Amino acid sequence: MILDREDAVYSANFFIDYFSNIERIDEYFRRVKIERMKSFPTALPGMGMRDYFFSDFDIHPSEMSFSVRESDLLYDDLLDLTASHVVERSVPGRTIKLTVYETNTNAVVGFIRLGSCVINSRPRNEWLGKPLDTTNMQAMQRFNQASVMGHIIVPAQPFGFNYLGGKLLAGICTSHEVRELFNKKYDSNLCHFETTSLYGSSKASSQYDGMKPFLRFKGLTDSDFAPLLSDDYFKTLKAFFKRKNNGKDLIEQGSSLKLKTQNMMLGITKASLKEHGETEILATFTRVMNESKDLNEHKRVFFSNYGFENSKEYILGETDELKKAETFDRHYQKNIVEWWQKLASKRYEKLKAEDRVRRELELWNENTNIDIIR
Repeated sequence: MILDREDAVYSANFFIDYFSNIERIDEYFRRVKIERMKSFPTALPGMGMRDYFFSDFDIHPSEMSFSVRESDLLYDDLLDLTASHVVERSVPGRTIKLTVYETNTNAVVGFIRLGSCVINSRPRNEWLGKPLDTTNMQAMQRFNQASVMGHIIVPAQPFGFNYLGGKLLAGICTSHEVRELFNKKYDSNLCHFETTSLYGSSKASSQYDGMKPFLRFKGLTDSDFAPLLSDDYFKTLKAFFKRKNNGKDLIEQGSSLKLKTQNMMLGITKASLKEHGETEILATFTRVMNESKDLNEHKRVFFSNYGFENSKEYILGETDELKKAETFDRHYQKNIVEWWQKLASKRYEKLKAEDRVRRELELWNENTNIDIIR
């Protein structure tokens, strides 16, 4: 597909105008989030969602206990109010959504979503010693059976800030209770968990640092693509390309529709500019889109083996029997919570001594000046 000259220039300027106004990844997240929240339903007076969230910040971590429950109808709405990124509500493939409650107050402290791992990961390839062979169905079946990814690990705020809530949720992801829940739902045999930090170079640390043996840092992701256009902008340009494509979507089905559609729009725009000899705007378009790739940082990658000593050999099909390591029992939720309580107590007591305990709930439908990079 080649656009005519006028349409090619329109598409190029659309991308240039959008990405030229974004200098940092936190600005991008805030812009996209604020746009998404415009469509968030307005609650009637006295019927908002504040009461679902943990808000008793006089409770010491040593007094807390937690339950993990599969998602209910409110999961996506509550997560939308909490997460700094845009929440995709319809997720293809294996997915399990979990809400973590503090049981004394029966209040939400965070959200977890586990699902299939991304296929290509440089740190994982280096750990396994080779990339996944996607043409080998037996090898892919073993990998999918044994591996899971933490796509969402989001503490409610300021529970996360006051009590190191991100570490609690990440620890729970690596618990045998959650592993067995996923195993039962998808007939799996998990021995490998992985996740990535939300930010990379813009932040000196991650909520997953200092979590051995539950999580271990394994390297940085590659990043060679532009961030996605926010909802309204994407819909506008998608509709434009659909009209130019005889009323047909560029991509009609499959996973990662938005990313694939945007990449196709970028490719068509570039090819059309070349076809019409628009060298000046092509140079600007190429420069802006290359610079936009820098917004997608190289994120930190973390692994867990759930306390198995031969998870790599199991994934590679070199053995059919998982062997417990000395750390196996530490992955039971009770032990994870006890480990967290020690860290969280030090954090909470320090904040309290410095009069820095935060007490105001941070909800995106009430405040758009939330500190995204924590």
